[in-house]
Amino acid sequence: MPSDTNASGDIFGGWLMSQVDIAGSIAAHRRVGNRVVTVAVNEFIFIKPVSVGDLVSIYAEVTHIGNTSIQITLNVFSENERGNGNAQKVAEAILTYVSMDDNNKPKVIS
Repeated sequence: MPSDTNASGDIFGGWLMSQVDIAGSIAAHRRVGNRVVTVAVNEFIFIKPVSVGDLVSIYAEVTHIGNTSIQITLNVFSENERGNGNAQKVAEAILTYVSMDDNNKPKVIS
């Protein structure tokens, strides 16, 4: 949306980061089967700007599982609003989540 843009018309990096966090938490939740919380943005690299109207696709992969934590690598692609099928990589990130039990305590990942 236009309210999510900077003065140059590019999407704010923070908006893109929030979408990546949502995608990462879904992947982590699917793997551990319970609530997860974000504990670290280990790396976030912006490669190209995203414009209003672009289709953004985020691909998540579990890259490490610890005792209670899970690391997700995410690759972000953007296709311009004309929908020509030419998606370009616009960002990449690594986020870490912690598995949580019903008492909001770290839970061992089985």
